[in-house]
Amino acid sequence: MGDSAPAPSASAQGDGSAVANGGTMVELQSTSPFQAAAYESFNEPWALAFEPGTGTIFITEKPGTMKFYNPATGTLGTVEGMPSVAYEGQGGLGALAFAPDYAQSRMIYLSWAKQDGEGTKAAVGRGTLVCEQADSCYVDGLTQIWEQSQAMPRPGHYSHRLAFSPDGQYLFVASGDRQAQDPAQDLENNLGSVLRLNLDGTPATGNPFADRGSPTDQVWTYGQRNILGLEFDSSSNLWALEHGPAGGDELNLVKAGSNYGWPTRSNGENYNGDPIPDHTPDDGFAKPAISWTPVIAPGGMAFYQGGMFSDWQGQLLIANLRTQSISRLTVNAGANSADEAARYEFPRRLRDIAVSPDGSIWVIEDGDEGRLLRITPKG
Repeated sequence: MGDSAPAPSASAQGDGSAVANGGTMVELQSTSPFQAAAYESFNEPWALAFEPGTGTIFITEKPGTMKFYNPATGTLGTVEGMPSVAYEGQGGLGALAFAPDYAQSRMIYLSWAKQDGEGTKAAVGRGTLVCEQADSCYVDGLTQIWEQSQAMPRPGHYSHRLAFSPDGQYLFVASGDRQAQDPAQDLENNLGSVLRLNLDGTPATGNPFADRGSPTDQVWTYGQRNILGLEFDSSSNLWALEHGPAGGDELNLVKAGSNYGWPTRSNGENYNGDPIPDHTPDDGFAKPAISWTPVIAPGGMAFYQGGMFSDWQGQLLIANLRTQSISRLTVNAGANSADEAARYEFPRRLRDIAVSPDGSIWVIEDGDEGRLLRITPKG
């Protein structure tokens, strides 16, 4: 049970979600408009997602395991049937996402880093989630449906975030530049890109570079570095949250065929101090809606929809690693702009964030004892 309190009681909601009570209170700044309680802790957690219809939280751990936590009962369980992962550097088990038709298909999608010869690749697979006991589930028939077109020796910048289109027809995959930079401007591969696929992992019809053949026919956008957030807003606009180098973290509105400039343009500079030209109005590249220097080092993001924080409807919440904080942004897709309305400090690095069906906010801390935190308004 990690560093949590005894299993909390809960009050069930009519929509099938649940409100967890109890937990260990987390000390925050007195100016924070919310309170946070810690429940379980996890080994290098990377992503969390709510199972549709139940409010149960599923959490991937980078070494290659997946757990789940039921706020209604306080039950912590394990999910078997995970892929073999290349656990090194930034590599390991990555994102999870429930299929658009999950209520009928029970299909779950996973991403991970895999060994390929002397290098590694990001991969995506899907299988059926089976939960026959309160404290255990397994993924049946996990099958790989996509991978990066090149293996790279350095174990970083996999990105491998997942998002489904609001109509449930397409799977979008973030594919990082693998710390190689130049592939992000090379349309002969699928690195440094956001990809638009059918649900079975094949290239979607109508992609902007479909006439160039495989793997370029997967590419929706390119010129991107290391995307750690990929989410649709309530108006069906897709946004990507990207790690810059030394400076220049950025939020981008994802538009088909766009080139976001990496590594030719960045609002940061190389780690060795070598300059990179900043974005300019006439450089021919898509511009970030907002960028950060110094960096926030984002871990994940979620658009808020819920009743607990009514003033935050439609705003973007970002879990930050470097600044150990949550950033709250207003976004304007029509103007391709965003503003950071507030930043709330936390005692540890934050890896990912999600909004519960009951409107509470859940975040997972980074590291080998990363706690699961529930955030609710004060009082």
